[in-house]
Amino acid sequence: MTISKDSVLAELKRVSLPDGGDIVSLGMVRALTVDDGTVSFVLEVPAELGPRMEPVRSAAEQVVKAMPGVGKVTAVLTSHQAKGAQDPGPPPNLRIGRHPTGGNARVRLPGVERIIAVASGKGGVGKSTISSNLAVAMARKGLRTGLLDADIHGPSQPMMMGVSARPKSPDGTKIRPLSAHGVTMMSIGLLLPSDEAVIWRGPMLMGALQQMLQQVEWGELDVLVVDLPPGTGDVQLTLCQRFDLFGAVIVCTPQEVALLDARRAITMFNRLKAPVLGLIENMSHFECPHCGGHSDLFGSGGARRMANEFGIPFLAEIPVSVPLRSSGDTGMPVAAGNGPLAEIFGSIAEALA
Repeated sequence: MTISKDSVLAELKRVSLPDGGDIVSLGMVRALTVDDGTVSFVLEVPAELGPRMEPVRSAAEQVVKAMPGVGKVTAVLTSHQAKGAQDPGPPPNLRIGRHPTGGNARVRLPGVERIIAVASGKGGVGKSTISSNLAVAMARKGLRTGLLDADIHGPSQPMMMGVSARPKSPDGTKIRPLSAHGVTMMSIGLLLPSDEAVIWRGPMLMGALQQMLQQVEWGELDVLVVDLPPGTGDVQLTLCQRFDLFGAVIVCTPQEVALLDARRAITMFNRLKAPVLGLIENMSHFECPHCGGHSDLFGSGGARRMANEFGIPFLAEIPVSVPLRSSGDTGMPVAAGNGPLAEIFGSIAEALA
């Protein structure tokens, strides 16, 4: 039986709220995707309802799972600011993008046990996708996990994590981060209009990183994952020299040009005396969902060979995947669900934990 979005919505209309109405009519069902028997969606509820909506989420998941032809269902509960709530406005006195302050001594963030950077030598290798899924996987392993989107020019974590609310700053100096999928997160993309370009020189980038690390109330975290911009520039240098960085995970793809840039990233972290915790090969191959054929679109085995050459752990091969791509568009990381991809990210989190 072919499953369509309309048929799923028709079933979800059967799920009622305690105060009346159903989740579809009230516009709570968001980011619905149907792909070859796999159904995923978000239930967006007012923030004041929060955990009380878990039985509704469970009921929605069960009615869809009972549909003929549905193999797997992932339903995620998220919240938004209630209508009529006071707009917190821009965080006062933050002035994101100012020049860095303080000396050159390395700073340890209060309450944060470890900072792990996710880096790449070049753009387009899926570093941000890896960052969001790794953070979610660590949270599912029971670690108190944070995620900082430090890709100042191209912040994508708000979309990938499914958050859009503006962070609050009750005291005018500190910012309260948001939470999604069990992860405490912050991005400059949450502080600026979505279509506004960040046109800053190096010192402003360095200052922005410093502010988002030190002026955000991260709370008690076992690990803070930092999604770095591509390359080997000012942001990477600032993180390594000014903060107590536990180590870095390098993301690359199998083709030689990507490996060449990944080699430069490894060399940079080695020179800055920041341990490289491991190498992840993204887009390692493509498995056709129709015929099951295996294709090495970008070559094969390059990242594993380079890891052996440098004597660093090879953490995983992650295939090209439609669910992995679509999860970034819908704000539902695959690591939050079940299946082979979630297991891969779970194994990476376990190796790093």
